[in-house]
Amino acid sequence: MTFNIRMGLANDGMNHWRYRKSLALGRINAFKPDLLGIQECYDDEAQAGFLQQHLAGYEFYGVQRGGHSGAAMEMAPALVNKSSFRVLESGCFWLSETPRQAASLSWDAAFPRTCLWFRLWHLDTRKELIFLNTHFDYQPVAMVESAKVLRAWIREQANMPLIVNGDFNADKQSETYRILTGQLVDVHPNDDSTFHDYGRIDKGCPIDWILMSAHFEIKSSRMDCYHENNLYPSDHYPLLGILDWKA
Repeated sequence: MTFNIRMGLANDGMNHWRYRKSLALGRINAFKPDLLGIQECYDDEAQAGFLQQHLAGYEFYGVQRGGHSGAAMEMAPALVNKSSFRVLESGCFWLSETPRQAASLSWDAAFPRTCLWFRLWHLDTRKELIFLNTHFDYQPVAMVESAKVLRAWIREQANMPLIVNGDFNADKQSETYRILTGQLVDVHPNDDSTFHDYGRIDKGCPIDWILMSAHFEIKSSRMDCYHENNLYPSDHYPLLGILDWKA
């Protein structure tokens, strides 16, 4: 499951995090994903703390993206269901020309951006895989160059099985999408508009993706459009996928 929950600092009026946090948590609990990528999670008690408290069955790994803006404490955390996986290793790199430098900023990017990853042992099948979560910048050059950084990192993983979740801020006709799907498979390969701006947009924004290596097969995928009257869990719809190992 990948889910941009909209940062709790945003001045969203009646769509503020305090009004929709239980609804957002409810969508996670409705699906109970083994692997969960979250974007726009602010590292404070109101947002990250709330999720950690109520998702105690998950290993939660988040790193502040850094920088000098008011959003420096924003994270794109990766969460793993402890009943399904054992964490072997975790790490973070930045989408920049110096990926190992914390809070590094390159190209035309508006903010530093991270990729967080887990190397996991799947308890049922006794197989290893890598799960990665990210949130790309929205500036055009940064999106393309970030895709190249991510592609290069993936190529260094010696053909390990991979699942990549993220808000890529790019549509599926973009160079960003072409670069990444040259290496990975789109789990939900249609144009569902995952960004909807609290119900105001219904097409043209399929920017949240789940990507996988060829080690897996897709059993099903869907976008979760649940809302209660005019209250939405976020300004993005979560994207859900069920995968299995290929025989």
